[in-house]
Amino acid sequence: MNRKNKLAPSVTALYCRLSIEDGRENESMSISNQKALLRDFAEKNGLLDYEFYVDDGYTGRNFNRPSFQRMIADIEAGKVKCVITKDLSRLGRNYIEAGSYIEIFFPRHNVRYIRPLAKIRCSVKIGA
Repeated sequence: MNRKNKLAPSVTALYCRLSIEDGRENESMSISNQKALLRDFAEKNGLLDYEFYVDDGYTGRNFNRPSFQRMIADIEAGKVKCVITKDLSRLGRNYIEAGSYIEIFFPRHNVRYIRPLAKIRCSVKIGA
């Protein structure tokens, strides 16, 4: 097998979003807190190969966000096999479109979706 045919290792996408800027030059405290929570969850659950996708200062009302679109492209390229957000509102505030990602797009690409702070975990089993 040559190098071109080797599959790239898949990663877990840790997605963070906050729409209200707190007026600082650096990323907001909420983003820092989301990153810490997601990192801790991933590491405690053996998901050690992860990558952060962060949209700080972008609304959740639509999905036209740079890091979200990069994550979608990585999913379509087979790079991402799991997406974790703090809760559903971090994925998006348009719950119909967010549901489309959770119920259609992620399963179609064998991507598991996890919300650690949800009272009931929403995840899709890979390889049913």
